[in-house]
Amino acid sequence: MKHWIVNASPLILLGKIGRLHLLEELAPGFVIPEAVFREIMAGPVVDPAKHWIKNLADTSTIVPDFSAPLEILAWDLGAGETSVISLGLVRENTICVLDDLAARNCAEVFGIPVIGTLGILLKAKASGNLPLLRPEIERLVESGSMLSTQIIKEVLSLAGESD
Repeated sequence: MKHWIVNASPLILLGKIGRLHLLEELAPGFVIPEAVFREIMAGPVVDPAKHWIKNLADTSTIVPDFSAPLEILAWDLGAGETSVISLGLVRENTICVLDDLAARNCAEVFGIPVIGTLGILLKAKASGNLPLLRPEIERLVESGSMLSTQIIKEVLSLAGESD
């Protein structure tokens, strides 16, 4: 089983739709770099991800940041993305959980597998943890997620929920 290294945006989005539990169900042993923890903690008081992540503060889920190689720093990503990818370089058998396109491209250049929020929801449906994907995607869009119509159609097709 691959170990997931999770960035802030998937945590925030899953929190907005009440699906943070999917991380524990789909990837037990996932980790969150300290930079991501700090980013979430600096967010709005009402952020569900902030309340959820506070409970992880004293666990092995929050891991120290790893020094980023110059090759990753050159991508000029955010601190969280940089930390997730840097950790993905040194840990074996990992998947970086990233939504940001530049960060996803960076991880892929370095040969690190990537999954995003939609991929998590797709896996959850495939594993029986979600009965339907469409309502989850609708909730993501309602909560402000910028998903293109094309991506939504592709994901719903993969889930067997095409129109």
